[in-house]
Amino acid sequence: MTRPPSTLSELARLGFAELSAARAALGDLDGHLEAFGTAADPDRALRLLVRLREQHPDALRPVLADPAWAARVIRLLGASEGLGEFLRRRPQELAALRTPLDELPDGGALRQQLVAAVDAALGGRAGSGKPDPEAARTALRTRYRHWLLRVADWDLAQPDAVEALPAVAATLADLAGAALDAGLVLARAVSTFPDDDVARTRLAIIGMGKAGARELNYISDVDVIYVAEGAAGLESGRAVEIATRLAAETARSIGEPGIEPPLWEVDANLRPEGKDGALVRTLESHVAYYERWAKSWEFQALLKARPLAGDAELGERYTASVHPFVWASSQRPGFVESVQRMRERVTEHIPADEVDVQLKLGPGGLRDVEFTIQLLQLVHGAHDDRVRQGDTLGALAALAEHGYIGREEAASFSGDYRRLRVIEHRVQLDRMTRTHLMPRDEERLRVLARATGLATTADELTERWQQTKIAVRSLHEKLFYRPLLSAVAALPEEGLALTSDQAVARLAAIGFTDAAGALRHIAALTSGVSRRAQIQRTLLPVILQWLAEGADPDYGLLAFRRLSEDLGESYWFLRMLRDSSGAAQRLTSVLAASRFVGGLFERIPEGAAWLENVDELRPRPLEALLDEARATVDRHASDVEAAAKALRTARRREVLRLALAGILDVITVEELGRGLADITTALLTGTLSLCHRYGDGIEFAIIAMGRYGGAELGFGSDADVMYAYRDAGAGEDAQKGAERIVHELKRLTEDLRLPLDLDIDLRPEGRNGAIVRSLDSYRAYYERWSLTWEAQALLRARAVAGDEPLMAAFTALADTVRYPATFGEAEAREVRRIKARVESERLPQAADPARHLKLGRGSLSDVEWFVQLLQLQHAAAHPPLATTSTLDALQAATDAELVQPADAERLRAAWLIASRARSALTLWSAKTGDVLPLDRAQLEGVARLMGYPAGGASQLEEDYLRTTRLARQVFEKGFYGTA
Repeated sequence: MTRPPSTLSELARLGFAELSAARAALGDLDGHLEAFGTAADPDRALRLLVRLREQHPDALRPVLADPAWAARVIRLLGASEGLGEFLRRRPQELAALRTPLDELPDGGALRQQLVAAVDAALGGRAGSGKPDPEAARTALRTRYRHWLLRVADWDLAQPDAVEALPAVAATLADLAGAALDAGLVLARAVSTFPDDDVARTRLAIIGMGKAGARELNYISDVDVIYVAEGAAGLESGRAVEIATRLAAETARSIGEPGIEPPLWEVDANLRPEGKDGALVRTLESHVAYYERWAKSWEFQALLKARPLAGDAELGERYTASVHPFVWASSQRPGFVESVQRMRERVTEHIPADEVDVQLKLGPGGLRDVEFTIQLLQLVHGAHDDRVRQGDTLGALAALAEHGYIGREEAASFSGDYRRLRVIEHRVQLDRMTRTHLMPRDEERLRVLARATGLATTADELTERWQQTKIAVRSLHEKLFYRPLLSAVAALPEEGLALTSDQAVARLAAIGFTDAAGALRHIAALTSGVSRRAQIQRTLLPVILQWLAEGADPDYGLLAFRRLSEDLGESYWFLRMLRDSSGAAQRLTSVLAASRFVGGLFERIPEGAAWLENVDELRPRPLEALLDEARATVDRHASDVEAAAKALRTARRREVLRLALAGILDVITVEELGRGLADITTALLTGTLSLCHRYGDGIEFAIIAMGRYGGAELGFGSDADVMYAYRDAGAGEDAQKGAERIVHELKRLTEDLRLPLDLDIDLRPEGRNGAIVRSLDSYRAYYERWSLTWEAQALLRARAVAGDEPLMAAFTALADTVRYPATFGEAEAREVRRIKARVESERLPQAADPARHLKLGRGSLSDVEWFVQLLQLQHAAAHPPLATTSTLDALQAATDAELVQPADAERLRAAWLIASRARSALTLWSAKTGDVLPLDRAQLEGVARLMGYPAGGASQLEEDYLRTTRLARQVFEKGFYGTA
């Protein structure tokens, strides 16, 4: 009895999307209709089945006569167009699906099958009697895909793909190993070396990555390392030579284009020295490399190494020899940074448009899971061989079983990982291509949902995937950091209790130098039943993670503890930590980066509140600072000491604001210079009003000089100043009155916590001159005695505080000196002579001129003297040059065509990098310094503050030396006139 034609609604129920086309194409295949309902893509299954019947009717006839066989074929075609194309090329392989596998085959059985296929092809030799490599390659690849069909059929038949995932991945790895073994048999058979030498050449193929861990994908590069040795008296060099040819031929048999398409790429780039290293080495050569030259990431790569093909005994000796290096690697300096760099190596080149659809490398992807578990293994496997597992899921289970992570969370993330892998498998199976990208097309997502069994619609699958990504993103914090608390506090995670020693090992591995001390800080922060302790217990795992990402996690944790204790139960602080992850992360990043900031927080803990809104970190306008200073003085009108103390506190607060802004890249180094200058001006204006009041018989002015005058201050910079006065009724007492004001200014601005050095060495006659002069005295001196260097010093003179008439009069006087109508060659020669003397005499003994940030070659001094000579020579004719700012003057000189734009850019780059490094050095150490550190830890801290990634110390050094070298070339050509 003929089955009535299918209705469109019935086809829709079974999952067809192209309903009319499907009904037209079904024809007499209608009897297998229900089987199409088990296919991920019924439309494709039908299309491929019709095409198969058209091209190979005889091969398909027995399939369609057997409903169970037909159902398996339809299910496979609906899941994999790639395998469907294989069946079209080789319809006889439909027989692979005649009967299902009761269980997956083991590696030995697969090796036997693939080697037998190669042997059979080699036995049927070409007419010349020689082995036919192409026929053997075709046989190998065909037999491989025969078993791939059977594995895929078994996989697709499982009621729970997530549960079946580990067994499938292990079998795929075994199948890859079998292919390599068969390829090696072929390579030996076609070798042109003497048969006896080939037989005496032992070659082991070591599986790395997913192949080594027995967790391979359907389509994946197979990472390998080759090890060789001679047997029965064959010399090692000869054995390596032969083995290199065997290895290359083995890889060709797998991955070279041929009659049957290649299987996958055999990737040997994880070998010692990577692509530049020998393809094959002896065991002794491998060991020597790992003993002397290997980087930490190479030991992490060895974590999954196992004998995959070839000589098993040699392979076992290899793994026994290299695994001790793996488990000792966590004790190496910079271990965590190197592991993180290895992780970043594979993520930094993800195209921007792929980040959100990356199953493997994107946020919340497979790499996040694997990285965390490998890091935990490397830390604890150094002392506990029970967690030395090659595969991800086995390692996760072992870590949970032996108390290193919570059982419940381990189970949760095992499921998340397997779900991601199932999605990855089905995406690859679809077209048998190596991809890790989620489809963007809604129809393909719907098919993928059906293929995985995780959802029935595209939207459901997308939501499930997003939930998994979010869970995985928190994996590192939950599995690595949260258990640290179990060493000092009871957690509600059953079966989880790290010992103190285990916690110390974990803290040391992530970068804490004093891990035992860090554990004491954790105990202090989380002990007790207070609300603060409860919140800290919740937040500290992620805070530890953020601290560990900084350059100095030990100090960061200490500073965080002090800040937490200072703020106690402050509602806003606890709310900020709990509710504003951005603010909490910013706080930990600055604490782990800067002792300067940590010290200021001890005095101004409430400054942490600014981190909730980065706009609060913007420099306050000078007028606002001056208004606050005036209000402070008015509020303490009867108490000079209290007023001065309040002004100093306000300065600390504003410097802290700018320090935070600088570290967090809220402001540029130019904005920092102006901001620090404004803060100093506000302090001096307020303090001057305490010691100089209207009616005291004189006018008084503070003249900013040097970097202060140029509004180019950095953290730790002196404030160069000069003082001027004008008699306004004091008569003979005017000088004494002015000197009293200077002494009071110095006393009232003195701050042991944040020193302010009011440096007056740039005054007339330098250290031998009067500490303060009248305006008439300045005029007389400059008219009669002024030296060229004093005119040069005035280029950055800027009146910043005091009586406006005197400030204006001094500025007018300074203009007549610093912007001369003529500046001859004799004067220019004097400037050059003084610069040469500064270079030879002021540079500290034993200081490296290439590394001195202020006086070194191509550093601040070179740029500033270059620009100042141009100002002395040309400012009278080019008014834009009449500025106290180095960079503004450089731009004006470029606009006036006094400097080539390319040369100006070199000078500007050198000035910026030296200024940034100088401030970063103070932020890092809370000490002033002018030399780029040689100590790598210090240089790393400075580099991180300047925005370089972890491990960027060498890059900073290279950038600084290159930039200043180029600037020095410009300086010598333009300043000294050298070619």
